[in-house]
Amino acid sequence: MHSPVGDITIAIDGGSVVSLDWGWARDQAVDDLLLKAKTRLDDYFDGGSRAFDLPLQPAGTEFQRRVWSLMQEIPYGGTMTYGEMSDRLNSSARAVGMACGANPIPLIIPCHRVLAANGMGGYSGDGGVETKVALLRLEGVVL
Repeated sequence: MHSPVGDITIAIDGGSVVSLDWGWARDQAVDDLLLKAKTRLDDYFDGGSRAFDLPLQPAGTEFQRRVWSLMQEIPYGGTMTYGEMSDRLNSSARAVGMACGANPIPLIIPCHRVLAANGMGGYSGDGGVETKVALLRLEGVVL
C-alpha cells in the first residue's frame, strides 16, 4: 500500500498479521485480513482510526513480545520512554530499545511512541527518526 511515510507491505500467516515492512513485496495477493489491515492503516493516516483491531502474531523472544505488548498499551497520541518501559518490565532501557528495533509490525505495534529520556531516540523504519517524528505529529504529540 502507499502511505504518507512510504510504501508499505503487510504480511499475514495463519490468519494473523506477522509483519509490516517498508517497500513493495514481489508477490502480492488479495485477502480479507490484508484488506482490513490496509483499511485500518488508511484510516490511521487519515486521522480516523486510533486503534488496530487486527490479529497479530509477531515472531520474537518472550521478552520482545512483552515489550511489544506494553507498546500496544501506549494510547494514540501518547508516549513512554525506554526507561519507563524498562521499569515496568524489570529490565534495562537498552534491552527495551533493542526489542523496539526488532519490532516486526511497526505502526500497528507503535514503537514510534517510545522515546529516549533526553529526546527522540531512534527509529528503525524507513526514513528513521524523520518518520518517527511524522507519525507522532500525525497523532498530535507536541514535540
